[in-house]
Amino acid sequence: MAIRDRLESPDAIGMASAPCFADRRDAGRQLARRLLPLADEEPVVVGLPRGGVPVAEEIATALRAPLEILSVRKLGAPHNPEYGIGAIAEDGTRVFDPEALAVLGIDNGTLETIVARETAELRRRVAAYRGDRAAMPLDRRTAIVVDDGVATGVTDTAALRAIRRCRPRRLVLAVPVCPPDSLARLHGEADEIVCLVAPPQLYGVSQWYRDFSQVGDREVIAALGTARNAAA
Repeated sequence: MAIRDRLESPDAIGMASAPCFADRRDAGRQLARRLLPLADEEPVVVGLPRGGVPVAEEIATALRAPLEILSVRKLGAPHNPEYGIGAIAEDGTRVFDPEALAVLGIDNGTLETIVARETAELRRRVAAYRGDRAAMPLDRRTAIVVDDGVATGVTDTAALRAIRRCRPRRLVLAVPVCPPDSLARLHGEADEIVCLVAPPQLYGVSQWYRDFSQVGDREVIAALGTARNAAA
């Protein structure tokens, strides 16, 4: 499978720790300029709630493409939820970090308890965001999966594998920031990766934004509603 990363040069966007993006919408507009050649393919833009949705909305608007969401949840360690040991997507796709599981000594029972808890939250989000509406068909379409940034890549891996099951003609991952090691791990999951900045060390996605305020359910629902109205 051919992979082509489109990365801004260090001179164009900088590899220092200074923020490159005013906020998620600014990141989306910057990504959209790189993705404009895909507009002719009539893509579907798939935002990962919650933070990826404002980024995706800007891309969908620029490409005049429909906006969809795919809910994915990080699986946090039992005593440190911020430490990711895997991820699960709304269709049941699971991705685990075997090294993290081994280091932390997490047994199958504990792991299944974590999965069950996050699955319940996924169902809540899908019901809140999509309601009774069926997910948009992606069969033989170009799907552009959008996140607001990548750290380890485990969540985005789960998302890409879930989207791949929908049999898109072409699968693209578009992110504002992603470290090189995570890019390498994601190579086999997408047909193309569009990344604006790949810092050698990523201490946190938030450091690349001046405003990284939390995105709430209402903002996600409003974005999907705006996209549906525009399509109508």
